Amino acid sequence: MTAAERAGRDRTPPHPDITTITLQRVLEALVDPVRRSIVRQLHANHRDFACGSFDLPVSKSTATHHFHVLREAGLIRQHYAGTSRMNTLRLEEFDRAFPGFLPALLAQRDGEDDGDGDGD
Repeated sequence: MTAAERAGRDRTPPHPDITTITLQRVLEALVDPVRRSIVRQLHANHRDFACGSFDLPVSKSTATHHFHVLREAGLIRQHYAGTSRMNTLRLEEFDRAFPGFLPALLAQRDGEDDGDGDGD
């Protein structure tokens, strides 16, 4: 292993084993619209994204917090590519643990309640 590979591995944050993730933790992570936006952007683009490449309405430090929550909830995997921290949706692993959950979530649209009681 080269020094660069060791350095990259040392900087990779820990990720929870998918078998230890609880639905409660996932729901708590996804209650925030910014975090749902991150998950949607990763899913829509089918590739790794650097933290700074997301279209988010929050500061860099707040975005860092949101990525941390998603990683700890088991929804994303992070690794370094050069100086960029890359993010990957753990879709296949997550679907084995919670079949159909993410597709159902991603099919929903975020929006304001129009006040008629039906959630639209």
